[in-house]
Amino acid sequence: MNDNMKWIVGGVVVIGLVVGGVVYRSRHHPAPEPVAANPTKPVVPEEPAIKHPLPAPETQEPLPPLNDSDEPLKNALGGLIGQQSVERFITSDDLVRHIVVTIDNLSTEKAAERQRPIKPTPGAFAVSGAEDSPVLDPANYERYKPLVQQVRSTDTKLLVAAYTHYYPLLQEAYENLGHPPEYFNDRLIEVIDHLLATPTVRDPIALTQPGVQYQFADPKLESLSAGQKVLIRMGSDNAKVVKDKLRELRVALLAKQPGN
Repeated sequence: MNDNMKWIVGGVVVIGLVVGGVVYRSRHHPAPEPVAANPTKPVVPEEPAIKHPLPAPETQEPLPPLNDSDEPLKNALGGLIGQQSVERFITSDDLVRHIVVTIDNLSTEKAAERQRPIKPTPGAFAVSGAEDSPVLDPANYERYKPLVQQVRSTDTKLLVAAYTHYYPLLQEAYENLGHPPEYFNDRLIEVIDHLLATPTVRDPIALTQPGVQYQFADPKLESLSAGQKVLIRMGSDNAKVVKDKLRELRVALLAKQPGN
C-alpha cells in the first residue's frame, strides 16, 4: 500500500493555502446532444454554469505568469505558515499545476508520485498483527501528526484570502489540463464534499497483501478513492482534524460568493 498522505494534505493544506495530494487522469465528459442548427445564426456551445463564483481579489497586486509563479508562491506560503514549514512540507517546482492536478484527482482511484505539491511523509508504512491477518499499525498515525498539526493551526481566513488572490493562476492551470471550460472553484467544492463523505473507520483496520502492496481487507474500503483511503490510513483522530479544516474552508469559500 503506497503511503499517500502527501496527496490528501496537498488537497488540504494546499487547498487552503493554495498559494501554495494521484495520477493525472483527464475526466472524460460525454459528448453533448446534437443541437439543431439555426439557419439564421451560428450555434454557440453553451458553457457550463458556474455554481460557486468567487469575487475579484481584495488586493490588486499583479500576479506573476503561471510559468514564473513558483518563487512568489513559496514566499507567500512562507508568510502564511512560516518559511521553516515551507521547507519541511512543500515541494519546489511547478506548484500551481501540481496543486490543481492533485485536487482534481483526489476523488479518483490512483495517484502519481511526481504530481504532488507536498513532500513525502517520513518513515515507512507500519503494519502489525499476525502474518496471516495483518492490521494497520496505530503507530503509523504518529508520522502524520506534524503535517496534520500544520493543517489545524493554519488560519482559514488567510488561506481563503490567499486562494482568492492566486485564483486566476489556478483557473489557468485547470483549463490547461484539457477539460472543457469549467470553473476550478466548483471542482474544489466538489472534491471537499467527496472527502467529507469518507467513512470513519476505527481500529483495528484489517489489511491484506495480494501482491507487493498492502490493501484494505474490506472491499468497500479498498474501492474508495485515493483521497478517501488516505484519510482512513492516517487514523480517525488525524482524519477528524483534516475534515474539520475542510468544513471550515468550505464555509469560508461559500461565504465569499457574491451575494453572501
